[in-house]
Amino acid sequence: MPGLDFLMFLTLVLLLLMGYPVAFTLGGVALVFGAIGFGLDFFTLLPLRIYGRMTSFILMAVPLFVFMGVMLERSGLAEELLETMALLFGRLRGGLAVSVVVVGALLAASTGIIGATVVTMGIIALPVMLRRGYKPELVTGTISAAGTLGQIIPPSIVLVILGDIMQISVGELFAGSVLPGVALVFCYVVYILVYAFLRPSAAPGVSAEELAAISRKELFFRVGRALFPPAFLIVAVLGSIFFGIASPTEASAMGAFGATVLAAVKRKLTYRVLREVMLTTTRLSSMVFMILMGATAFGLVFRGLGGDQMVRDFLLGVGGGYWGVLAVIMGALFIMGFFLDFIEITFIVVPILAPILKELGYNPLWFAVLIAVNFQTSFLTPPFGFALFYLKGVCPPEVTTAHIYRGIIPFVILQLAGLALVVAFPQLVTWLPRLLFQ
Repeated sequence: MPGLDFLMFLTLVLLLLMGYPVAFTLGGVALVFGAIGFGLDFFTLLPLRIYGRMTSFILMAVPLFVFMGVMLERSGLAEELLETMALLFGRLRGGLAVSVVVVGALLAASTGIIGATVVTMGIIALPVMLRRGYKPELVTGTISAAGTLGQIIPPSIVLVILGDIMQISVGELFAGSVLPGVALVFCYVVYILVYAFLRPSAAPGVSAEELAAISRKELFFRVGRALFPPAFLIVAVLGSIFFGIASPTEASAMGAFGATVLAAVKRKLTYRVLREVMLTTTRLSSMVFMILMGATAFGLVFRGLGGDQMVRDFLLGVGGGYWGVLAVIMGALFIMGFFLDFIEITFIVVPILAPILKELGYNPLWFAVLIAVNFQTSFLTPPFGFALFYLKGVCPPEVTTAHIYRGIIPFVILQLAGLALVVAFPQLVTWLPRLLFQ
């Protein structure tokens, strides 16, 4: 039936905008339009397709990385890192904000759980920074942006999912995202230092009396004690992947075990903690896989009805050639991020785009990292920026939603600048994978 693919896509968009759950909306729309387009025989093909996707070996890494992140968050790693980094960078104007960014990067490379990172830093760092005279907009923007670094810095759940969907080595994706992640951290730190230089009263340093209260020897000891556990875990997980010792799935299992050992060493591993970690892991993983099943069904029907050809014709009809198509796709993903979660966009849109992008000559590795950097903005852009919701939930009453929204504007601009940087210099993505894997 002509136009059924477009009607299917329009129905999905309308139902999502009306607030229906994503996973069940994807599956329900697929079942209805599959029955209309292919008849009852469709229901014999669909279970086989879903089973084939759900038995993907690489997807086993998702619950294991989630377990690792939640366990580390429960072990008190973030609190110790924040306290130590605040002492290390305290002499600088804006030093507390810089310490939040550095800790956000370290937590991203060791936990990758964005909600937990934002909430933890909001509880610990936000009251301290406000008490020391930091402007609320700078505080909320820094915490929200630093908390989303887990989206691009490996091990990132979105990179695992993108690798499975786009048939790219997850190890190469992890390696390719390292330099873009470091570049974003550098942009954040430079912005904070320039802001503090121009407006010293809005980002004061720690007083000399407070810093003098701790000796240099004790400071180095505390820094080493705080940095060694996450550094060890990062090297164990990412190093084993980069140097071919373990597959990403095997490395994720090692990371989950290592996080459990660290929690035990810190005497935080109790039955209650283990139960909470397992329940949280089950809930988050179930959400991911429910969306995956719905998206698999939707993609099967949409492509069967000719939807991929419709999207291909639209992209080829865009003016500007190679760069015009790239601009349209990146712009569309950025706008989707205002309304949908990155997991939903990944499962809905990327399976349709992946074969078309390959046909148009885009480097899959580079494009996957571009998508991941783009998706990072989805956590900060209203009305459904999840990092903003997480932070608002732990803010004191004097910090308003308006403070949070104004605070994230510079960091969204920085993220888009980072996206432009990766577009302009693909070597940021391709250099390290080429060095390690070829």
